[in-house]
Amino acid sequence: MSGTPQPSRAAPVAPHPVLHEHYERPEERERLLQDLFDTTADHYDWLNHVLSLGSGNFYRKLALKRAGLKPGMHVADVACGTGVVSERAADIVGDPSLVVSIDPSEGMRERARKIRGVNARPGTAEDLPLEDASVDFLVMGYALRHVSTLQDCFREFHRVLKPGGRLLVLEITSPKSRLGRAFSQFYLGQLLPGLGGLLSRDPRVRKLWNYHWDSIEQCVPPEAILSELGKASFENTERIVQLGLFSEYRATRPI
Repeated sequence: MSGTPQPSRAAPVAPHPVLHEHYERPEERERLLQDLFDTTADHYDWLNHVLSLGSGNFYRKLALKRAGLKPGMHVADVACGTGVVSERAADIVGDPSLVVSIDPSEGMRERARKIRGVNARPGTAEDLPLEDASVDFLVMGYALRHVSTLQDCFREFHRVLKPGGRLLVLEITSPKSRLGRAFSQFYLGQLLPGLGGLLSRDPRVRKLWNYHWDSIEQCVPPEAILSELGKASFENTERIVQLGLFSEYRATRPI
């Protein structure tokens, strides 16, 4: 495809190793996630509200503005989930039709349509239903841990961004400090899965949030993510950390 960087000769970098507690082979991961997200979509918003201590919408909007999103820009929200980031992006650009929302889960897309009026398209980060150099800004919110390889994902992001286009990847990163790690392990790894399972009365909710924590804990370090962004021909790569837990990876496609 035009505008696509040449494939790297280095070995593919998965965002985390095989999580044997959840699946045994890499090819099983996508099917597992599809099932988990489809079946828990109705519970996802309130669980995210608990996870963010009620600040999720405010934080996402600030992160978008900090990364350079401005009125009139064309935006792609990749792995849009229930459409929270898409809704915040539309507030900033001033027109919902400027925001293209994409997610592989039909359950999440239906929830986005029903709750927020976001008409999300099917698609994955590795195979976006977008033309080359068609968007000014691309955002992925808390889903980098779910892609197959960082190389395939970042090459596709580079392809669809216009020259000079901006990239923002929001992620949760396990803290480096012992105290921060202990707190996040308790809150994300124990309290939230237990609370979600109890309140929803659905064991799949607990399973999903157990998966979230395990993928966060086992995720490749931030330095590897920044390195792969550079190898995918992005420039001005940086990582901003909020509260020692929330990472904002930013980059631009060269002009």
